[in-house]
This record gives sequence, C-alpha cells and structure tokens, in this order.
Amino acid sequence: MPEFTTVHLAILASLFGAGLVLGWWLARNRSAREKLAINAGWQEQLDARQAENDRLVEQNKGLMQQVSDYYASSNDSSNRTRELSVTLRDTLAGREELQRRIRQARENLGLIAEQRDALRQEFEALRADYAAIEDRSAGQERLLEEKDEKIFRLSQQLSDWQSRLAPLVEKFRERDARAAELQAELDRATNRIAELEVLTRPDETRIEPIGKEAVELLRDASNDQYDDTTRQRSAGDDLQQIKGVGPAIEKTLNELGIFRFEQLAGISEYDIDRIAARLRGLRSRIYREDWIGQARALLYSASPDPA
Repeated sequence: MPEFTTVHLAILASLFGAGLVLGWWLARNRSAREKLAINAGWQEQLDARQAENDRLVEQNKGLMQQVSDYYASSNDSSNRTRELSVTLRDTLAGREELQRRIRQARENLGLIAEQRDALRQEFEALRADYAAIEDRSAGQERLLEEKDEKIFRLSQQLSDWQSRLAPLVEKFRERDARAAELQAELDRATNRIAELEVLTRPDETRIEPIGKEAVELLRDASNDQYDDTTRQRSAGDDLQQIKGVGPAIEKTLNELGIFRFEQLAGISEYDIDRIAARLRGLRSRIYREDWIGQARALLYSASPDPA
C-alpha cells in the first residue's frame, strides 16, 4: 500500500476544495436558472392576466370562471413562490456550508505550509549534519594517512634494527663461546691450584687462585707477588659500577686478586667461597644482586661496537 505524504494530502485538499467550489458554482447557476424560470413564469402569468382582463372587458359571461381560474393560478404561483423560497434558503445554507469548508480547507493549507516549513528546516539541519560528518570523515582519513606513514617509518626502523641485530647476536655468541672456553680453562687452573694448596704445608706460602690473571701469571712463572698485584690494580676496572659493590667490598675483592669485570664474569664456586669466607653473608648477595650478570653486561658494553 503506497504511503501518503504531505504532497498527496495537499493534492487531495486542493481537489476537495475545487470540488466544493465547483458544486457551489453549479448550485448558483441552478438558482439563477430557476430565478429566470420564475421571472419568465411571472411574465407569462402577467400576460395571461392581461389577456384575462381583456377577455373580462370583452366578455362578462365568463367572469366568474376566469376569476376562479385566476385564484387557482394565484395559488399555484404562491406555492411555487414558497417552493422557490425554500430552495433559496437551502441554497444559502449550502453556500454557508461551502464557505465553512473553504475556511477549513484554508486552515488545512496553512497547517500543510507549516509542516512543509518544518520539513524544510529539518532537511537543512540534516544537510548541515551530513556536511559535518563529511568533514569529520576527511579528518579521520588524514589521521589514518598519518598513522600509516608513521607505521611505515617504524617498520623501516625495525628493519634497520633487525639488520644490525644479527651481527650483534653473532658477536655475542662468539664472545659467549670464548667466555665458556676461558671459564673451562679457569676451572682447570682453579682445580690445579686447589691440588697445589692441598700439597702445600701450612708454614709455606699459600697459593690462591685469582682467575684468568693468575693463570697468565702462572704461565709467565712470575714470583714477585707485589709487582703482579700492582700491575693488576693499575689495569683493573671500577668494580663499584656493579650494584651492591661498595668501596669496602671492592677493597676486599682487590685483596683477593679480583680487579676486572672479566674476573667476576667468569668467577667460580671456589672463588665465591673464598670471598664469602672474608665477608659473612656475601654468597647470597652475589647471587641475589647478580654480580656475575652485571659484570658480563659491563664487559659486553665496554667492548667495541661491531656496527
């Protein structure tokens, strides 16, 4: 079923008003024709009366009959006059009804015009909203383009970092393998020193393992401990860079022959026991504060950049 709109209603109202006007016009024409017919009848009656009067003048015999005919004709005219009055009254009532309907139609047209203006305002508001939505869509498209460009730049940076990361990983693996080899060598040297300590008498000089530097010194067969300690201290690292190592602990580590990050990075359980024997509770701190991991990180950061 089609939906009626304001345009359809306006058309129907216009047709209804046109029908009312046409009916009123036809009724008026009918009244005019009836009036003309009445006037013509009256004229005919006057002519008849004049003829009757002439005949009365000429003929006295039929006076009574003519008078009765005149009265009869007068009665007929009165009846027709009353009928015409009733018709005229109905016509006037119909005209008033038509006028009332015309006023109602005008009021309806006014309401339709108001609704049309309201719809036009709503349409303008919708058009403004649509323009605002288009502006917001354009802004969102610009933001999306900026985000895509930023993502593209970040992807390029990520590719650059990935290309630089592979050599760093390879170098770290090489250094880790080298550290494992040095740790194995250090463990063998530590075990050898421990065996020598067992064989040494208490009144003789005590041989203490001091890490890789001690192994190198053993290979050089140096007997001057003072000069060796002085040389290690002059070439040592700042152990206080390790979190948890203060001046007193650094001094103790130096007394035990530990001067460099490389020594802490490859420290053995035997060396940790030696340090814990000098400082109570230090074993747990070494593991809790990850001295070995910190030393390896500092040693790796101090190495030359492969890039």
